[in-house]
Amino acid sequence: MLTCGKTALCEEKVRSHYTRHDLLSRVLSALENAGKNLSDLCPADLAPVDEFHIRGRKATLELAHAIKLGKGMSVLDVGSGIGGPSRCLAAEFGCRVDGIDLTEEYCHVAGALTELVGLSPLVTFHCADALHMPYPDGEFDVVWTQHTAMNIFEKDALYREMNRVLRPGGVLAIYDILAGEGGDVHFPVPWSRGLDTSFLITPDNLRRLLEEAGFEITTWQDTTDAALVWFRNVMRTRNGADIRPLGLHLLMGDDFEVMTRNQLRNLEEDRIVLYQVTAVKQAPA
Repeated sequence: MLTCGKTALCEEKVRSHYTRHDLLSRVLSALENAGKNLSDLCPADLAPVDEFHIRGRKATLELAHAIKLGKGMSVLDVGSGIGGPSRCLAAEFGCRVDGIDLTEEYCHVAGALTELVGLSPLVTFHCADALHMPYPDGEFDVVWTQHTAMNIFEKDALYREMNRVLRPGGVLAIYDILAGEGGDVHFPVPWSRGLDTSFLITPDNLRRLLEEAGFEITTWQDTTDAALVWFRNVMRTRNGADIRPLGLHLLMGDDFEVMTRNQLRNLEEDRIVLYQVTAVKQAPA
């Protein structure tokens, strides 16, 4: 959801891919159509639409428990989308969360939904580039990112920047899609409509880049099988049924059906894999 960093044109293409005009009004209408009271919302009410990654809120909670997230910790959510994981971390664990995303509309929607569920004192959002984060060195206890790096070309710069804003001993939490061994991705997919904004790397390259950026990897988990089971269940549940008012189709636009089918096919054919990774910023020598 952030800039690939390769060219200004690529950055604009990433923004264009994710921007859905009038997204806030459509989300609010879908909430009402789903029977939700806009005057009495809780973060869980938004889960069907605001966890824009495979396995949704379950994956978010698994990653949070893996890093032993705790009350009062400062978290930077890189690629925060419309804010679901940020709100989840604040509501469930009492963290203070800053979210950044390249897509201005996402940040607008994220702020509005956060205010509706009463979490504005703990969660804020900023439209910013992950390669040039507007924070001083050592600002955060945790840097958090889910399904974001796929759009970023300069990954070496990305992980160095993540390391920079972490305090010594701070934790990097990653849940991302990586390149499998099955060949090129079938497009379109939720994060891209083509190779000009999709930059997957292999697990081995991710490990190398993290170590070169100054991280010590603490957990390394291939979650592809769980993702495949989840996706098949989603498709089975939806088969022949009407799309519910509140869901990721609001974010994915007219390509929703083909993107979903391609995502499952890419998983089944080992064209993409999913990894949950945690790492610690090493102290300077």
